[in-house]
Amino acid sequence: MYDITKVREDFPILQRKIYNRPLVYLDNGATTQKPRQVVEAMVDEYYNVNANVHRGVHFLSQQATDLHEASRETVRRFIHARSASEILFTRGTTESINLLAFSFGEAFVHEGDEILVSTMEHHSNIVPWQMMCQRKGARLKVIPISDDGLLDMEAYAQLLSEQTRLVCCTHVSNVLGTVNPVADIIRLAHQRGIPVLIDGAQSVPHMPIDVQALDCDFFAFSGHKVYGPTGVGVLYGKETWLEQLPPYQGGGEMIKTVRFEKTTYNDLPYKFEAGTPDYVATHGLAVAIDYVTALGMDNILAHEQQLTRYATQQLQQIDNMRIFGPTDHHDAVISFLVGHIHPLDLGTLLDRLGIAVRTGHHCAEPLMHRLGIEGTVRASFALYNTTAEVDALVASIRRVQQMF
Repeated sequence: MYDITKVREDFPILQRKIYNRPLVYLDNGATTQKPRQVVEAMVDEYYNVNANVHRGVHFLSQQATDLHEASRETVRRFIHARSASEILFTRGTTESINLLAFSFGEAFVHEGDEILVSTMEHHSNIVPWQMMCQRKGARLKVIPISDDGLLDMEAYAQLLSEQTRLVCCTHVSNVLGTVNPVADIIRLAHQRGIPVLIDGAQSVPHMPIDVQALDCDFFAFSGHKVYGPTGVGVLYGKETWLEQLPPYQGGGEMIKTVRFEKTTYNDLPYKFEAGTPDYVATHGLAVAIDYVTALGMDNILAHEQQLTRYATQQLQQIDNMRIFGPTDHHDAVISFLVGHIHPLDLGTLLDRLGIAVRTGHHCAEPLMHRLGIEGTVRASFALYNTTAEVDALVASIRRVQQMF
């Protein structure tokens, strides 16, 4: 395990006070804080290596290009992809899924075809597929969940059909913390020759990922949730699939030749990376990945699981506490309601006590409808959170209860 006191020193924002109280940041499912190593690396590149990549013969351009492509290789190693050409840089999970929805839809989806998603998906893994289905005349089908927040795998197997073109499923629910059995989901789909997209936005920061071992066809995640900068993300795709997909956007970098009569497209991965990339952010993402790799993803997982178990036990002792999601197969997210206190009221008052949590539907309205609620309060943990912060959360909830 790592020294959490020393680690917290790498995150200056954790030393802040909010309303004269020490900040307890428990909104990591929305975005994580950034270690100084990431910020300093990005500042250094802007000051000393700033030049457009891939297009210049001068020294700065070559150096910036080397950093950018080294970042791609860092991502490849981190998720154990076979080739760096399978790593596409995007603006985040949302753009990654929109890219795939457009390109895959153009190549493989026709009227009457079906796309499967689960009940617990984030809006970014629902709306792009709805848009594609509307454009192509396809249908969106939904994998149900049980009352305790687990995917109904029998129903999933029954939904797979000759019309299914793609299965899209979150690895970890951003509301329930459910860790889905993605290996089984992929295996059942592949038995019918159906490719699978895994939304890894909530799993990449918390556990080791091996896309080859999972055998997923596509995998998406965001940099800002894994201690990297905002505005950068990744779409992994098996090379055999990416070669068959048309580009998502047109412009510079994604071309080989341009004539008014015809344009030929670039090789992977550049076919999907039109325009100037955020090459400083990709470098920042690589530094963030190096940071968590040095701590050890297994160590991070063990720390966060212990913290989540402790938090669950302590929260369950609060009167009228209602926690959503499974007790097993659970990641570093706890969504809850307390009595009849509206989640917005609870979140607002917790903020006045220095506790940063998320409130609302968490971009998962269909899941909220399934649960029969409008929203929850969500506490989500990261590698730098402590049991003392959990104790502060619990004490603050009790104090808010007394106000009501």
